[in-house]
Amino acid sequence: MAEKILEVKNLCTTFRTERGTMRAVDGVSFHINKGEILGVVGESGCGKSVTSQSILRLYDEKRTASYEGDILLEGKSVLSLKEKEMQAIRGYDIAMIFQDALSSLNPVFTIGDQIMETLRIHQNMDKEKAREETIEMLRLVGIPAPDKRVDQYPHELSGGMRQRAMIAIALACHPKVLIADEPTTALDVTIQAQIMELIKKLNEELDMGVMLITHDLAVVAETCSRVVVMYLGQIVEEGDVMDLFDNPLHPYTNGLMRSIPKLDGERQDRLYMIKGMVPLLSQIPKGCRFAPRCPYATDKCRKEMPELKTIEGNQKVRCFRVQEEV
Repeated sequence: MAEKILEVKNLCTTFRTERGTMRAVDGVSFHINKGEILGVVGESGCGKSVTSQSILRLYDEKRTASYEGDILLEGKSVLSLKEKEMQAIRGYDIAMIFQDALSSLNPVFTIGDQIMETLRIHQNMDKEKAREETIEMLRLVGIPAPDKRVDQYPHELSGGMRQRAMIAIALACHPKVLIADEPTTALDVTIQAQIMELIKKLNEELDMGVMLITHDLAVVAETCSRVVVMYLGQIVEEGDVMDLFDNPLHPYTNGLMRSIPKLDGERQDRLYMIKGMVPLLSQIPKGCRFAPRCPYATDKCRKEMPELKTIEGNQKVRCFRVQEEV
């Protein structure tokens, strides 16, 4: 039986704003097994990044955000830890690759300094040992001439190399869980493929759990074993990657699949579009959150919130229509 490395239970993340409280993540539950890559997909504004950053408790809990539910790392509650204990986990047990490497890296420190900082804080290495380990990490992530690149600044590297440097920082302490938030944003397709191949390779070699947040369903199909589909702060479908692609149950998941361009010779006059847009957190509709955009919505959908229920095998869905048909 697969060993759960990270378990998120009924997570709610609420922000305090001038217009009142807004819940960006609402009752999200999932787990990541050791050595597994879990895909998290959905449009912008669906709560994917907020969920990932909530796992690391990156929001200001005194002024801005509050969390409910629980997050378990190897059975130990993350939300019950004090801030100093949480700092020891960030970058060591759970690491994160952020979307934009150029804005995430510090422009006034060399790449080497930024990796060495992680090693010296978490592993108490001396400067010489940390530098040796840093060069080895740059070599591991495929950066050429790592003994020279270690002394270069972020602006001196290409986009692909900066992203590799971000991965090196995240993997420096061999974390148990890696969160990759859109790791190929703004990279050309060749570099995207190289970065994803690198994450897969390191996942296998280091046997860590990976949470991959992406818009690219093709990447999910090639990389992930299970998929979570999010919409407006909730999980609307979850299942094994092949089940989800062969038989998407939720209308939103089905819409995402239909939006993929077809390359098998089938004529497609224009790309399919899901009507409407993801509403603002201040305009969350009553009942099913996808109902205003759903072609199958009924009065019941507009009044009542469906639960996330297991339909067949490991596949779960939040939809009255699907649940009633089974």
